[in-house]
Amino acid sequence: MRKPQSMRALEDLGRVRLSENFFMRDFLYSEIANFYGIPNIPDDPDLAIAAGRKLCEEALEPLRARFGRISIRSAYRSPTVNQLGNEKNLSCGSNESNFGGHIWDRRNAAGGMGATATIIVHALIPWYERTGRWEAMAWWIHDHLPYDELEFFPKFAAFNYGHGDNQDRRILSFIPPRRGVLTKPGMANATGDHSAEYAEWLATLETP
Repeated sequence: MRKPQSMRALEDLGRVRLSENFFMRDFLYSEIANFYGIPNIPDDPDLAIAAGRKLCEEALEPLRARFGRISIRSAYRSPTVNQLGNEKNLSCGSNESNFGGHIWDRRNAAGGMGATATIIVHALIPWYERTGRWEAMAWWIHDHLPYDELEFFPKFAAFNYGHGDNQDRRILSFIPPRRGVLTKPGMANATGDHSAEYAEWLATLETP
């Protein structure tokens, strides 16, 4: 697929079905692009679609099947949109650090394909607001799903779900008091069963 050069072509891109419950259009909205009037359109739609399908089919669909509704807060960013967000300190890393991340249509420095979406899992919100224990979600994903990197943020325990070829399996937190690395390869907690970290939360989901 060529980069859309018309509204109708962009419509066609938006209608591409990435998985059972997700379409490309779900991932193209950007507040930065909207506010500054910059098109948020992939230069390489085929690569963006391939990366997005991997993210949706292998990660977001299983997450949705287990926990229900997911809201997408931020996902694909074109290099132009991401660079502007970085320059204006709008919580965007450099373009190079986002290749194979939020910039779905560029491979990372190692040649890996990947995609990142910032999501909110609605089933986590009541538990997180009552206990502050975002780690329940992090450890459940770690034990059950593939991922490259997860980054958790304070508002609604939203998190970046990065998934692709790397499989670095690193979890970071920006939520006080536990900021920093929760786990990564080589740490003692990177292997084994972590069900005790999320059993209490899962029990609340089964309560009528």
